[in-house]
Amino acid sequence: MTDATALIVDLARAKGVDTHWWDWRGEHREVPETSLRAVLEALGEDTSSEESLAAALERTRTAPWRRSLPPTVVQREGDPLRLLVHVPHGSAVRVHVVLEGGERRDLEQVEHVVDPHDVDGRLVGEAGFEVPADLPLGWHRLVAETDGDALPDGGERAVLVTVPQRLELPAVLEEEPRTGLMTQIYQVRSSGSQGIGDLGDLATLGEWAVREHDAHFLLVNPLHAAELVAPMEPSPYLPTSRRFLNPVYIDLRLLPGLADLPESARARVEDLADRARELNAADTIDRDAAWALKDAALRIAFRHLGPAQAEEVARLHRDEGQPLVDFATWCSLSVTYGTLWQTDWPEELHDPASAAVEAHREAHRDEISYVVWTQWVVRRQLARAQQRLRAAGMTIGVIADLAVGIHPEGADAWALGDALARGIDVGAPPDQFNQLGQNWSQPPWRPDRLAELGYAPFRDMLRAVLADAGGLRIDHIIGLFRLWWVPEDASPGDGAYVRYDHEALIGILALEARRAGAVVIGEDLGVVEPWVRDHLVERGILGTSVAWFEWGEDGRPRPPEDYRELCLATVTTHDLPPSAGYLALEHVAIRERLGLLTRPVEEERAAEEGSIRAVREALHERGLLETVDAADAAVVAALHRWLELTPSRLRGVALTDLVGDVRAVNQPGTDEEYPNWRLPLAGPDRRPITLDEVVEG
Repeated sequence: MTDATALIVDLARAKGVDTHWWDWRGEHREVPETSLRAVLEALGEDTSSEESLAAALERTRTAPWRRSLPPTVVQREGDPLRLLVHVPHGSAVRVHVVLEGGERRDLEQVEHVVDPHDVDGRLVGEAGFEVPADLPLGWHRLVAETDGDALPDGGERAVLVTVPQRLELPAVLEEEPRTGLMTQIYQVRSSGSQGIGDLGDLATLGEWAVREHDAHFLLVNPLHAAELVAPMEPSPYLPTSRRFLNPVYIDLRLLPGLADLPESARARVEDLADRARELNAADTIDRDAAWALKDAALRIAFRHLGPAQAEEVARLHRDEGQPLVDFATWCSLSVTYGTLWQTDWPEELHDPASAAVEAHREAHRDEISYVVWTQWVVRRQLARAQQRLRAAGMTIGVIADLAVGIHPEGADAWALGDALARGIDVGAPPDQFNQLGQNWSQPPWRPDRLAELGYAPFRDMLRAVLADAGGLRIDHIIGLFRLWWVPEDASPGDGAYVRYDHEALIGILALEARRAGAVVIGEDLGVVEPWVRDHLVERGILGTSVAWFEWGEDGRPRPPEDYRELCLATVTTHDLPPSAGYLALEHVAIRERLGLLTRPVEEERAAEEGSIRAVREALHERGLLETVDAADAAVVAALHRWLELTPSRLRGVALTDLVGDVRAVNQPGTDEEYPNWRLPLAGPDRRPITLDEVVEG
């Protein structure tokens, strides 16, 4: 190992970057040096020489001594916390807390004797203070006052977050396990839909699920914002913003103030809605066509209704502040310059705070006001949908879904600046179902900048997604512990795990969910360090168990009684075909056709057939299946009865399984090779079916 390589390895470890990992076959893998360099560069380090590497390593190791207070301190409710404060050696220091409500609390200094530290030739001392155990939950401020000069990095102010020890389950889940429905809402088109399943359809589906299936929740795909100019990204898991909503889900039938439109304007809106309904006949969902027609109708409505609704919209504007303005500005700029801001926009527009961007805002105030209005409309419709579900008897209601990341050219990527790592994509290492690994083309949070920003971007995102929801599913919750960073131009298998401060992220998640009264589900599938699931249980975060992935050490399906209690148990997931399709090996056929297998198809098919046979035998042994060779429809029904034998607090039934759909809505590891996220709900014959057919069923 060269001196430079040794420095790279040491710096990577000091920055929380794993230099090796274990793959899905149990084999030990080293991260290539080129990947470590790229990851360190994305974390703001200069790796061009041994001198720069050595300097970066020294800065990293002495970082706590270079500022008075850590940028963010997270305390668990009821636990006293020792706070280490750094000051010029020999200086006196005092520390107080300003609570979220405005009250001041002075902290008591405690005995703490350590030698001073030499930082760039200057001695820095360390003092200890106790953060008391009785602070209330919330977002507080730490203030350090010293009679000496400031340290190089300052840090006399910091964020203190007091978080719950544990997120308690809602009372309805404490009583007994509850079942609910899972769906990709855009798939669920009714006869009145305008080309895509919408929030009116969501409410109708939920009311039916309560009435016919005693459903306590409706878990939907992420409703995050996508681009408002074509082409609209079809994947709900690759949004332009996770803080704002996609107005394509607006139901024109339920437009606020529709009855107040002048007759001619209302006729034009209804004509556009009728034209959009014609899109329901297509075998694939055309978001661009649906949005073009909805957008035209919404602009007509805005011109007539906007002034009368301005006061309500202004409240949203005040609540969301500058981030809403930035989002609307990005949308307006994308109309003029396209959505690829890093490559197609003039350089002076790359900074949201630039004079050029401000000039654009002034020149396009009407367009920006229109975007803000559409956010008010879509949020109002989501809130009304949740109200309808709760009124129908759904105790939890909508469970929102939080995507793991954002589009690299999107509104959040533009607005969040260096809070995100550049030149890096989020992905996943190779596993059984994605044997080449995955690159999700999303920039990750920089863990160091999140702390420096007091985790405000993360907190505000959570608040937005939790609004008008009874629960939250966190896609790839392992990303709050570590994320697989893939350097640009590298293969997915040549990435590296980067560690995050999970105590802070999980604690903040628990705090915001507690305040929203929501249950939280972590999608913890794939390669997971065992202690991570223990931590989630400790903090009251539910995990995820998918029947096709639950196997015991004996190589047989895990008995239902051995499923985790604190989890959402399901038969399938959106990254697999519906259960009928899985039994027919639809997932093998797709991957063979697209060249995604890393072993011969005969071997892959035999392995999957063996697994399915084992599941059939287990179902038969438990008396849930009359014969091992029963029809696939009987197996699907038996699998859901299997879930009823688990202790899992939540049990999810996919709508696709209820209607016998066989088509996969998504094939991981593909883009245009497969119609991901574009297939409407269909029956066993692959023919699209409407929500009306489901409800009248």
